[in-house]
Amino acid sequence: MSKRENFPRRVLISGASVAGLTTAYWLDRFGFDVTLVERASTVRSGGYPIDVRGTAIGVLEKMSLAPQVRSEHIDSRSMTFVNGHGQVIGTIPPYVVMGNEIERDVELPRGALTALIYGFVKESRVTCRFRNSIEALDDDGASVSVLFEDGVREKYDVVIGADGLHSRTRQLAFGPEDKFSHYLGYCFNLFTMPNDLRLAHEAITYAEPGRAAGMIAVRESHDVFAFLIFATENPGPALSRDLIEQRRLTEAVYAESGWQVPKLLNAMANADDLYFDSVSQIRMSNWAKGRVGLVGDAAYAPSFLSGQGTSLALVGAYVLAGELASHFDPVEGFMAYEKTIRPYVEANQALATGQGSHSFFLPHTPEEIEQRDEMLIRSANGETLGAASETSVKAYNQLELPKY
Repeated sequence: MSKRENFPRRVLISGASVAGLTTAYWLDRFGFDVTLVERASTVRSGGYPIDVRGTAIGVLEKMSLAPQVRSEHIDSRSMTFVNGHGQVIGTIPPYVVMGNEIERDVELPRGALTALIYGFVKESRVTCRFRNSIEALDDDGASVSVLFEDGVREKYDVVIGADGLHSRTRQLAFGPEDKFSHYLGYCFNLFTMPNDLRLAHEAITYAEPGRAAGMIAVRESHDVFAFLIFATENPGPALSRDLIEQRRLTEAVYAESGWQVPKLLNAMANADDLYFDSVSQIRMSNWAKGRVGLVGDAAYAPSFLSGQGTSLALVGAYVLAGELASHFDPVEGFMAYEKTIRPYVEANQALATGQGSHSFFLPHTPEEIEQRDEMLIRSANGETLGAASETSVKAYNQLELPKY
């Protein structure tokens, strides 16, 4: 990596996400002067379980984080499917369908991963500015002038947006979100509620045509992560971030549902941590424009249906930092980053959109529910559900990490 005089070294990263923190870690390691700006007051804790798989495990190993991450493994042991009366249809290990490589892949709370990475970042030379955000960008070809929300204006050699699906950086540099957001036909709600069913190390789910509801228990917690996911042609409330309308829409969709759904609706109505959104992907022909680039969900959100958002963030951050460090011209560095990981990104995005990719968890029709139930019965009798998992494992390991 070049140590030439006047090497473009001053970088601003927007977003203390997994992607933002990992990019900051690697750019600092490569000798850049890094500032990280985040709208929240600190790195977010808590959060639903996430998976790190395949190539992304290699990034954690390069960061010497793999042992700590493995110590946070939540060891989900079963996924149970029930009918409207709560009767068990079938129970399987989560890896059977998701394609996890049991000895290597890790599932942990999102907040645990961000805390581990931030632990390295806050002890580094990275400057972290919380309770602030980017208000405006001006890229003149030689540098990027940034106006912050607090009124301060500064110049940087490179600006990187790691600020998620609804990226402000992407909007400022590339244009409105609707140019790049591809709706996949679902809206969802996530929230916590009391663990009245006394679940532990497991998930339980109930599906009707076009609707799924369930709970995820992380270890032996007093609370569970609840979810309500439904197909709709009208994602308006989610897209507009209208909390009241989203609740109304969800309540209408599930008005006649069985199982524990009435309790979930009541918990959703009173939740102070409700997160709702459309299920969408970000697809862009370029992830950089001049000296402004994107990483993680801001550039290529795969949606939670792929299960690969965190892994793409880790791999993308490592490759982006490595290519910027390997090229004197940041524009060339951005181009090399895109060339290196685009096939990996597209293979993992396809996991959420391929034929039958989510009919097992989100069946659209009574026929798909019947097919799923037959698969569960076959699995209980020792048959494998391996076709989907083989495709997934291939996508998870599509990229061999470059050495920087």
